[in-house]
Amino acid sequence: MNIRQAKNEIMNAMKAYFTRDETGSYVLPPRNQRPVFLMGPPGIGKTAIMEQLAEELGVALVSYSMTHHTRQSALGLPFIVHKEYQGEAFDVSEYTMSEIIASVYDCMEKTGKREGILFLDEINCVSETLSPVMLQFLQYKVFGLHRVPDGWIVVTAGNPPEYNNSVREFDLVTWDRLKRIDVQPDFEAWKEYAYKAGVHPAVLSYLDLKKEEFYVIESTAGGKEFATARGWEDLSTMIQLYEKNNIAVTMSLVEQYLQRPRTARDFASYYDLFRKYQSDYQVEDILKGSAGPEILERAKHARFDERLSLLGLILGKLNTEFRELAEEEDIIKNIFNSLKVIRSGMLKKGAVLTGLIQEEAEREKNRLSRDKQGGFVSRWEERIRRMSILALLQEGEKLRKLDPEKEKDPWKVLKKDYDARVKRSKKKAGEIDNQLTQAFAFLGDAFSDGDGECQETLILVTELTSSAYASRFLQAHGNAAYFDHNKGLLFFERQQALLTEIDQLDQLAELDLEKISEETQEEIQEEIQGETQGDSERAG
Repeated sequence: MNIRQAKNEIMNAMKAYFTRDETGSYVLPPRNQRPVFLMGPPGIGKTAIMEQLAEELGVALVSYSMTHHTRQSALGLPFIVHKEYQGEAFDVSEYTMSEIIASVYDCMEKTGKREGILFLDEINCVSETLSPVMLQFLQYKVFGLHRVPDGWIVVTAGNPPEYNNSVREFDLVTWDRLKRIDVQPDFEAWKEYAYKAGVHPAVLSYLDLKKEEFYVIESTAGGKEFATARGWEDLSTMIQLYEKNNIAVTMSLVEQYLQRPRTARDFASYYDLFRKYQSDYQVEDILKGSAGPEILERAKHARFDERLSLLGLILGKLNTEFRELAEEEDIIKNIFNSLKVIRSGMLKKGAVLTGLIQEEAEREKNRLSRDKQGGFVSRWEERIRRMSILALLQEGEKLRKLDPEKEKDPWKVLKKDYDARVKRSKKKAGEIDNQLTQAFAFLGDAFSDGDGECQETLILVTELTSSAYASRFLQAHGNAAYFDHNKGLLFFERQQALLTEIDQLDQLAELDLEKISEETQEEIQEEIQGETQGDSERAG
């Protein structure tokens, strides 16, 4: 199965393992909850899906690479205790708690989460001295004398022997105690993740043309040659940073990540061509509807690979816009929730607005720190929360500089700034709607045979439907051209079940921060007091 299917399988298993009966006990006793063993080649996203699962399920995550551990750190260190049996004294060897088990308890203390995932990567590549300890762990979830706490699900991962000479084969008894899931590379499944991760459009359009280059591992006279999903994503990140800093992307850079010379040379040549298309076609003009007739004429006579590259450029620009809007909408949502807390605090006698803003920012910092320690904050969520905190602090600094004689009500200034932010977000959504409309119009003018439909339009609709941020935009804001073109294709209808989960952030602008019920104020105060008390207890 592909990595997306594997994620769903693990998600279903975890939901089953977390199921409790009417007494609060787990329906399936922890000793019968088989550890999941995720078997697949390196670099296909096994670790990434564990982070996603922890975030989506709202549980903690402790992750270890077992190749970094010795027998002592996994099992614990021996020490001597004095005991008496039937009147005789004996010195007995016992073990301290395993570093791995201790980290689970540490995570529970720091985050308050009692359920979580213990993820052990490269578990079948442990050293010879550690191998018996790991076999015992997989069978009984025990390191030495200490068990994995109830409520924690064990997920492991490893590479097949053909990819790693250090792999140690498990015996039948061990395999019979594991829930094994085999994963194979799949470009289409990875592409959905790639859109969400913001992978460079040159990488995506190249792999659309040459899917066979997505994941290749070969044995040659000179050793292993390979290109993996991890390599493509890391290369994409470096390309984006090089472009941002006006540094040339060279063959030398590409081959550092794609360690298969033929693939590296081919992609490096394609990237240069992609940059040329970027200059020739002026995608920003296409999306504004101001592309000149020479651009339209060139597109009409382009070969299929050039057309696909042009589509990659258009999709890349649109996905950047979708992603930036989604980020801003999520920041607005966070700011709104913080403003509710601040507004409630203003009811207290003697409350100072700038002080309340500082307190809320500190609370959010502490929450983020706890959640990060629990391992269930994605890079996206962390950035959103950091940007929201920064926005609060900037507002606080602005209010401190106000002349109290000229501005009697600083709350109005704060509310005005929030409304302006919502207005800018709505304006950006309108601009994106127009860009998407212009994209469909250009493709129709360039490639259709007269009825407005063409292969390129089909590809655009398909890719928009696969992109999480595009789907989010279409659900929240719509686009007439998109719906017109996919009405016959029926793509959008198949996505409705997923899209219903998307937040309708437009309503934020209509919510009145001045009107917060007494019940809501009390709930907010109780939540703050509870968190403050919890922080004090943890500090104690």
